Amino acid sequence: MSTLPKIAWIGLGIMGSPMSENLVKAGYDVTGFTLEQDKLDRLTAAGGTAAGSIADAVRDADVVITMVPASPQVEAIAYGPDGILENARSGALLIDMSSITPQTSVDLAKAAGDKGIRVLDAPVSGGEAGAVEAVLSIMVGGEQADFDAARPVFEALGRTIVLCGPHGSGQTVKAANQLIVAVNIQACAEAVVFLEKSGVDLTAALDVLNGGLAGSTVLTRKKDNFLSRDFRPGFRIDLHHKDMGIVTDAARNVGAALPVGAVVAQLVASLRAQGDGGLDHSALLRAVERLSGAQV
Repeated sequence: MSTLPKIAWIGLGIMGSPMSENLVKAGYDVTGFTLEQDKLDRLTAAGGTAAGSIADAVRDADVVITMVPASPQVEAIAYGPDGILENARSGALLIDMSSITPQTSVDLAKAAGDKGIRVLDAPVSGGEAGAVEAVLSIMVGGEQADFDAARPVFEALGRTIVLCGPHGSGQTVKAANQLIVAVNIQACAEAVVFLEKSGVDLTAALDVLNGGLAGSTVLTRKKDNFLSRDFRPGFRIDLHHKDMGIVTDAARNVGAALPVGAVVAQLVASLRAQGDGGLDHSALLRAVERLSGAQV
């Protein structure tokens, strides 16, 4: 009989499926729920258990982990008679790994506390590849004792695991992460178009750039996307559009100016408006190509 905590996992999308599977591989008893039957089938094939509802998934869980697209989805699964807070046991630990507004996380922690449920906000960075390889960066908000209790779970999912402050802090750091990533992808996309129009060997150029100060995890992860124009989603433009809304709104609330971030947020929005919202965020290259006169 395993002494590891029993885990309920809600949300088995691009990130949630491989992350939950990594917990199964680490020996955890994982019961999952999502709306897509094929995702439930994937979890059971990996050794997990499929639940028929949120209530069924969380009822006997020691740890409940959520990974859904945005604040409205977090609120939908957390609140109400069929939600997590009404059905999880008192003393359970709820870890929300979605990327949502900091205020949503603060409000959730308060509501959960009234039910005797502990909460951490723990969004991640690293994309689908990082989820599959269990090398995610995990930025956490909440109490130190809850963070310490959750650390073994986090260590099965990621490599860089940091408590950033009280409830909502993880989401604030994730918003900053998404700002940096978007600006970095945009800069890489502009460089790619500049290099190609200049007749330079793009593969050679990106290799040497990535070995110097211009190198980045973004360029390492997205270089092949740029070279092959393969924009199958690892992290969709639609989601990055949501995240840029979070960071620009949060920055306005604290009085921080984001002049470059605001421009990139508009470029992400325009790409989405042109029908590319379902593509990987490296598809920002398509926007630069259009601005440079290419028919994309």
